[in-house]
Amino acid sequence: MKTPCEIVVWYVLPTIRREIAKELVETYHMRQADVGRVFGVTDAAISQYLKKKRGGSSLIEDSVHYPKFLGEVKQSARLVHDGESNMSIEMCRLCKFIKTVGLLADIYSDSTGMDAPQCAWGDNPVTQIKSE
Repeated sequence: MKTPCEIVVWYVLPTIRREIAKELVETYHMRQADVGRVFGVTDAAISQYLKKKRGGSSLIEDSVHYPKFLGEVKQSARLVHDGESNMSIEMCRLCKFIKTVGLLADIYSDSTGMDAPQCAWGDNPVTQIKSE
């Protein structure tokens, strides 16, 4: 049985990295090597994110929450680029976001065929009511 944390590692974190890398390169014109240093990975890894060889998930991209998720990614990229935040903080913020809107619970249910446990719903009482 997969746990919500495993779902985050397999689907969510790579997608967050891919989208932030794309935003930093396309919007802020950062070099792949510079983005790699920010992420703590090689520029080859960033190249794979940009070519969608890493970090794609139709479970996330097909979600009704994806446009709002991308808006949050853009905010994270700006904060990281401007030196107002770092990747660790932004990864945690975005992970909390996907829980709060119910996206993690949706991914969990879609990938396992089971109802998501309460920990996948975050602290939002509205989404917790949906799960009951």
